[in-house]
Amino acid sequence: MVDNVAEFFRELEPADFYLLSGIEQGMRFSEWVEHDEIPKYADLTPEEVDYRIDRCMRHELIERKTIQYEGYQLTFEGYDTLALRTFAERDTIEGVGAPLGVGKESDVYEAQSFRPMALKYHREGYTNFREVQREREYTSDRNHVSWLYTARKAAEREFDILESLYPDVSVPRPVDQNRHAIVMEKLTGAELSHAELESGQVVGVLGLIVEEMAAAYEAGYVHADMSEYNVFVDTDGVTIFDWPQAVDTDHDNARELLERDLENIYSYFRRKYPGETPESADLDAVADDIVRGEFDGISAHIE
Repeated sequence: MVDNVAEFFRELEPADFYLLSGIEQGMRFSEWVEHDEIPKYADLTPEEVDYRIDRCMRHELIERKTIQYEGYQLTFEGYDTLALRTFAERDTIEGVGAPLGVGKESDVYEAQSFRPMALKYHREGYTNFREVQREREYTSDRNHVSWLYTARKAAEREFDILESLYPDVSVPRPVDQNRHAIVMEKLTGAELSHAELESGQVVGVLGLIVEEMAAAYEAGYVHADMSEYNVFVDTDGVTIFDWPQAVDTDHDNARELLERDLENIYSYFRRKYPGETPESADLDAVADDIVRGEFDGISAHIE
């Protein structure tokens, strides 16, 4: 998606962005913005709106639907374009590089800047809208919830959490946020699911991950989606990423989610490194220590 936008981004004119911003504004009130309403949102004449619609349709930045009326909405490429323009105006990034990871709820790209960075676009709500509405608390207080709102709130939530945790917890350093996008430090090393740990490293890496989970709990958060796909491993240690679904430690289910996170990580190590990972661990005791703020390493709780 983003790499397609980057190809024609510099060809877009200011009025094209007025149109995109106008449709974005209209989507706060309805899923599809009525054609005749766009001029007031975009501050363009009806003739200019029609011209800009044709341009933006060619680049697949907006889409049209006709049922009871002719309506338009942004595509994710259109929303990407608006966020990318804001980052460029702020001199946060200069361009977009190769994909770093594409998932169900986000796309991550290398960001071209003065230092290695990553550009993460949240995709929550676009393909799995009802599921995200059900699972994410920040969608529960709105009558009309568009996928733009859902994705933006996910990005805002994650950026706020990263700012709260960094640098006391090993998370990506947050740099900037706009709409559904985050610019952050580019991680080094390998995702835990792809890493091949040497003999003697397994328990140590498991211990480092749990230490970061304990530090996050002390800072007020439970990740709530811990897995081998949310951890990077390199020579300096581990980094935990993907935090939009995290819950506060005063959440009713915080303890339950902490135990689930511990079980998910421990089970992964047992599956991949059965000869290196102890057969049993008292994860309830680990959770107790973390909640009490008395966690002093995992070694005392594994056999």
